[in-house]
Amino acid sequence: MNEEFYNRGLEKAKQKDYAGAIEEFNHALQLTPYFIEAYLQRGLAYYDSGAFLKAASDYTEALKLNPESVEAYYCRALARLALKNLPGALEDVERAIRFNLNYAAAYQLRGMVRRKQGYIQDAIANFKKAATLYLEQQDKENCRLCLEQIKQLQPQELPAVQPSHSANAPILSTKEYFTQLLEKAEKGDTQEALADLNWVLKADPQDAQAYCCRGVVRCKMGNYREAIADFNQALRLNFEDAIVYRNRGKARSVLGDRTGAIADLDRAIQMQPEDALVYVARGNVYRAMGNYLGAIQDYSQALQINPNDAQAYYNRGIAYSCIEEMQNAVENYQRAASIFCEREDWENYQQVLNSLEKIQKLSPQFKKQNYNLLRQRLLRMVGGYWEIAERLIEKKQDYYPGMSDEWYLQKVIEDLERDRGI
Repeated sequence: MNEEFYNRGLEKAKQKDYAGAIEEFNHALQLTPYFIEAYLQRGLAYYDSGAFLKAASDYTEALKLNPESVEAYYCRALARLALKNLPGALEDVERAIRFNLNYAAAYQLRGMVRRKQGYIQDAIANFKKAATLYLEQQDKENCRLCLEQIKQLQPQELPAVQPSHSANAPILSTKEYFTQLLEKAEKGDTQEALADLNWVLKADPQDAQAYCCRGVVRCKMGNYREAIADFNQALRLNFEDAIVYRNRGKARSVLGDRTGAIADLDRAIQMQPEDALVYVARGNVYRAMGNYLGAIQDYSQALQINPNDAQAYYNRGIAYSCIEEMQNAVENYQRAASIFCEREDWENYQQVLNSLEKIQKLSPQFKKQNYNLLRQRLLRMVGGYWEIAERLIEKKQDYYPGMSDEWYLQKVIEDLERDRGI
């Protein structure tokens, strides 16, 4: 008999006759007080009718009968969320997840709770987990809903003095999110950036910006053919952006397709004529083709846009050395080295010094200029106190007598780098 009341309750709930459904479930529970499914369904009817407190009470009764009921914990979390009891909702949904680690809806609900609590990064992590599980379950609609939540909540990297879970955490646009991924790849975390982009594209295969961003990351990893395929896909999806053409042009140049590279870079310049990076990229292609004057013209244009573009100075120095204008080459190398030094970009700084050293072997008059660059770098490393640098140099002179001034400077710099783990 209780089954009959229960089934009638299910039918009335399906028809949205929640009062009638509750009455039928009441009859079922009068006959069988330990009927857990009746508590769960009556709780759902209460919830759907807006009686959230009564719904939570029924789910509590269900949990008394089965303390490991995942469904009861999840449903009570929903009711508690509706009652604005965020700590209680979080506690319940975490128990649901503990009993079922693949419960996609529970991760989605936890994301909603964490979002309301202001923990934006935790919310995104939960929506991402839910979307991944929905995708595995081929539930594309719920996966899409989670992805939309993620795109709305991309968090900006906060200053170290501000808690990462601040309730006032700013929200980023999708473009800013991809920018952060590129910055991550620039810092060397290419595998992590690639994994994030693979996940985005698995969830939304039509995301043109994600293809563009993944192409850039693959270029940084040296996978130029795969990168070009990503740029092509971005363009097929009508993602007209100078960044796509600029980076596809650079990838094509590396693979020897310089005609295609120039075509892409010309298109990028038409779309974004104030982008210094495009002129540097096209200058590099011209230089590889032996068109040194064309390359110098592009580097000069880049420097008009950005007078502190160290790469433009460095590459213009290379182009000048190719046409044996050594004085101009040295001046550009020195300017590049100075900017790299100010930024403490020691890898590129050393690359410039190596280029200067090659010229120095051919032209001894540039020896003093190289010495000044080394001195500048050492001075920055000791905080501007030259007396400290002098003591370090004197120790090297005592230990290694008879070496050149440049040698002592370089040796002290190398020792400081080693001690600081640079």
